[in-house]
Amino acid sequence: MQKFLSLDHIAPHLDGAAVTERAGTYAGLVDEARAGFPGDRSCAGWMRLSETAGEEALFRIARKAAEIRQEADAFVIIGVGGSNNAARAVIEALPASRRGIEILYAGNATAPSAMQDVLRRMEGRSVYLNIIAKNFETLEPGAAFRVLRQRLYAEYGPDAARRILATGTPGSRLHRLCLEKGWEFFPFPEAVGGRYSAFTDVGLLPMAVAGAEIRALLDGARQMQRMLLSLPAAENPALLYAAARTLLYERGYRAECLSSFEPRLRWFSKWWIQLFGESEGKRGRGLLPVSCQCSEELHSMGQFLQEGTPVAFETFLRVEEEAGPTLLPDGVDDGFAYLDGKPFAALNAASQDATLAAHSAHHPCLTVDVGTLDERAFGALYMFFLLACVFSCRMTGVDPFDQPGVEAYKRAMFRTLGKEESI
Repeated sequence: MQKFLSLDHIAPHLDGAAVTERAGTYAGLVDEARAGFPGDRSCAGWMRLSETAGEEALFRIARKAAEIRQEADAFVIIGVGGSNNAARAVIEALPASRRGIEILYAGNATAPSAMQDVLRRMEGRSVYLNIIAKNFETLEPGAAFRVLRQRLYAEYGPDAARRILATGTPGSRLHRLCLEKGWEFFPFPEAVGGRYSAFTDVGLLPMAVAGAEIRALLDGARQMQRMLLSLPAAENPALLYAAARTLLYERGYRAECLSSFEPRLRWFSKWWIQLFGESEGKRGRGLLPVSCQCSEELHSMGQFLQEGTPVAFETFLRVEEEAGPTLLPDGVDDGFAYLDGKPFAALNAASQDATLAAHSAHHPCLTVDVGTLDERAFGALYMFFLLACVFSCRMTGVDPFDQPGVEAYKRAMFRTLGKEESI
């Protein structure tokens, strides 16, 4: 685990000793994390896994997930951004055979076509809904929930109530509606923001419905947390990653690209982009988070990264893979005989190594070794990047837990639509 992060490819663009020195300067951040970020305890509930994912909560999640998997053909997650990104990253990485139920996503767009598509895919199917909303004032999930719950009541009558569950803040309007309408309620902890909610009912319940092993995910998170809270600064991957990216920002880099040769990490990249974009991008500061899905985007993003304006550095996620199919000769002179006898894993490894060598000649590259991509790995990745994000924000002097820009767009939108009270 100590080799989880590699800085081997940041030279000659950045001195590794400078990274270690910067990490040492901020060693106190690990002490803060070990204490649960006492100055931000009301926002750092995600650090307290025994509270957000205790045995009682896990038992209840397992019971509800089993019910839905037995009775439903489709499960609709209604949420936007942090309310569904963590779950979606895990769900979309699972083999389809593991899911056994179709997961639909709503409330993450206001485009009419998106709503029509969800309604079309619900036709003729047994459906459950899960509305996820911390304060139940965000327009996108609120509008989608209105349409979809009306559809369920039209289809099932009073029985629709047991097919609707809600994840929200205790005492909120959504909670009161659940008590009034008979919808089952799951808590969205007040001390956890949306983008930090992977280890709560927000992320764990949809993952469980989709067939993910959420206990393995939590085990991965706990193991990573223990490591990051015990290692000294010079060996701490989260602190070194935060130090490297903030030093690169100070040296004029303005974007970080998360790159991977594993298509199953596509939705994880979206989670990562939101985490750093919403946490770090404020007060005129922060790195622009972008992603590159290799090898497809090597012909677009890859070209720019290698030879374009030197504004970005890369962080590569590397995954251990099974060998996959082996390319065998078939007597056709197609010009690819040099691939005979090679498994697809060898092709992917060669592509990764070549890309890393080529790109690191142009800009700094970091690598994160994911290992086998399973639930345990996702738990470790979530915990690593969550802590590293807080460390990065502290180093750049911004609050990792607020999002004033998001609130500004909401206020303007509410005024346009005639909502009397802004948030």
